[in-house]
Amino acid sequence: MFDAVGVNCQTWLFVEKILRVQPNVKKLYLLVRASDTKSALQRFNKEAVAKDLFNVLKEKHGANLQSFLSEKVTPVAGDITYENLGVKEPSLIEEMWGNIDVVVNVAATTNFDERYDSALALNTFGAKNVLNFASKCAKIKLLLHVSTG
Repeated sequence: MFDAVGVNCQTWLFVEKILRVQPNVKKLYLLVRASDTKSALQRFNKEAVAKDLFNVLKEKHGANLQSFLSEKVTPVAGDITYENLGVKEPSLIEEMWGNIDVVVNVAATTNFDERYDSALALNTFGAKNVLNFASKCAKIKLLLHVSTG
């Protein structure tokens, strides 16, 4: 699982790198702040796949790129400031708990002028929610938390 609620260019770079150099990765559950699954997928395609950043993968997979991405990436609408990362579909939560072995959390506010309650919700309680979610993953091997602190 790759938690990318605060998605930025560096996040997409990390996702692209995993897809490009780790061909044996089975699936990335990409948590994206969005209202629903369709919006999460649209955001992934618009902000990542449509950009030059994905050109190497586009060249490598050609017409099969969308098929490759559909197999490897599941954009998930959610928000780490909520329990179960704001994922609303119980069957998807169960699927993730049963399949995820690595959780990478890069969601954070890096705005040091952020309102205290917003920064606390995302950087502190959000990190706790990610930890709680990861602890329910049956196959968990690694939780990587990237922080500004």
